[in-house]
Amino acid sequence: MKTSSLVKVTKAEKSKIDQVDFDNLVFGKTFTDHMFVCDFKDGQWQTPEILPYQPLTLDPSAKVFHYGQAVFEGMKAYKDTDGKVWLFRPEENYERINKSSARLQMPEFPRDFFFEGLEQLLNLDKEWIKSGQADGNALYIRPFVIASQPGVMASPSTEYKFIIICSPVQAYYTKDVKVKIADYYSRAANGGFGAAKAAGNYAGQFYPTRLVQEEGFDQVIWTDDTTHEYLEEAGTMNIFFRINDTLVTCPTSDRILDGVTRKSVIAMAEKLGITVEVRKVTVKEITEAAANGTLKESFGSGTAAVISPIGTIAYKDQVWDLEKPENCYSATIKKAILDVQYNAAEDTFGWRHEVK
Repeated sequence: MKTSSLVKVTKAEKSKIDQVDFDNLVFGKTFTDHMFVCDFKDGQWQTPEILPYQPLTLDPSAKVFHYGQAVFEGMKAYKDTDGKVWLFRPEENYERINKSSARLQMPEFPRDFFFEGLEQLLNLDKEWIKSGQADGNALYIRPFVIASQPGVMASPSTEYKFIIICSPVQAYYTKDVKVKIADYYSRAANGGFGAAKAAGNYAGQFYPTRLVQEEGFDQVIWTDDTTHEYLEEAGTMNIFFRINDTLVTCPTSDRILDGVTRKSVIAMAEKLGITVEVRKVTVKEITEAAANGTLKESFGSGTAAVISPIGTIAYKDQVWDLEKPENCYSATIKKAILDVQYNAAEDTFGWRHEVK
């Protein structure tokens, strides 16, 4: 055991890395040797620790099980060809998990605990981070906060656990995605917490998603909760449409997650000279563009896949297959962002953060 200025570290006695087939990873199923844990008690965050990865022990009445106080983030660490480890815009994830926490009446987490704990965790498990941009090799990082106070009174918890776990991953999608536009279900409502990365937001998506999967699609394109006339997100991703040579995406709101990758796509597209419009997008506009051929391409953006090209869009009984143009925006933007993430190109935005 050793203690840094802020974080107490207990190393695993033996690594399990030799049991992992890194060429055949299932996304989010394999986890590294260590985890970061910090408890909130008596009105303050306690000493953070890095421990061997292990199950948690929680009282059956822990409030997370009954009132859903749980938020999380998705990040990745990348290894370049020289063996250096990089994070991509981690400050954005840190700020967003605290915004999500505040929306669910949970305490914000100290910045120094977060960054020192994260960097120590990555240094301990850096052998789990494999280089290889072409295969999408990376370490997926999942910070999350749960309400741990025992008791079933309907009130905010007074105790919480902030935890970070890590999972080696490869490319999330290996083919274009088939999506169907929702005409009944919605992901979130005005005044709700759709903009928070809260566990309950995702639980509510599973049933409508299963319905479209039974029809042969992969994901739902969510529409607004009032009229179902406006497009919002695709599955768990922000969504982009290329109409002729203009890239269009929906504005964020209290229903739509302010995606880190979304912001990066917009900035990178503008740097590449692509015209970008952030505005409301209607179902009618996109279905008409798909029908008349002016919808050149569409894609989702998110941490897991960076950019996921959409090959098929459906609405009610209509289905349109999109053929990628020669100057494919999704491929160009994705490569440019990946080059920054893997330290293969100059980072003119200051997005990269080296783990030392």
